Amino acid sequence: MHVNPEPALEIRDLRKVYGEKAALDGLSLTVERGCFFGFLGPNGAGKTTTIKMLMGLAPPTSGEMRILGHDMPAEHLAVKSRIGLVPDDTLLFDHLTGGEFIEFAGRMYGLGRKLSGQRASELLALFELDGAGRKMIGEYSKGMRKRVALAAALIHRPELYLLDEPFEGVDAVGARLMKDILLDQVAHGATIFLTSHVLEVVERLCSRVAIINEGRLVVEGSLEELRSGQETLEDLFVRVVGGPAHAPESLDWL
Repeated sequence: MHVNPEPALEIRDLRKVYGEKAALDGLSLTVERGCFFGFLGPNGAGKTTTIKMLMGLAPPTSGEMRILGHDMPAEHLAVKSRIGLVPDDTLLFDHLTGGEFIEFAGRMYGLGRKLSGQRASELLALFELDGAGRKMIGEYSKGMRKRVALAAALIHRPELYLLDEPFEGVDAVGARLMKDILLDQVAHGATIFLTSHVLEVVERLCSRVAIINEGRLVVEGSLEELRSGQETLEDLFVRVVGGPAHAPESLDWL
């Protein structure tokens, strides 16, 4: 009898407290495998904190996390080898070339030297960075850094991607390229957990979304389930998070 695999992510009553402030306050969420999932919220809502805990970079104060059928952080080594990460601040090594960094990522994930080098070259070409192959990352634009970070996340063919603002600072051509690559990964069975403030991108890419505010889940579901009438995702976001009740007053001098 065929047994369905466990969800890609299972989060139960997750809390993270800094001092007296709860950055995350009882978050529960399930992300099924093969899903392109948008994780949204205003600044300071707890999105990056959630991703840091999922990666084992910040221990939870309480609650449970299961990733690809493994308990985190107890089984973090089994989990990390199956995840691709693009952090918000793209922590790259400025004194390596893009190709060297991607190859380094492959080696860290256990790929052999030859295979890492081959895949790094192929990924540079795929992300249209081969023309900058000898340039140090410190000389890259923010958009180029995001492309390198995503290329490095792809090199070991992970099952789950944790992407924190991957399109920030990326131009339209680069964003289109990255979106096509990510959609192809989902088509081949990968799961993507994405945070982004670019709601138009989320609306085009994601099959399900969750919106959090002040560390708590506000709504979760498919866009069809959550939107009312002709609402855009932006309309939904403002409605559930709480936008201004009326248009702001204009200034005489502005």
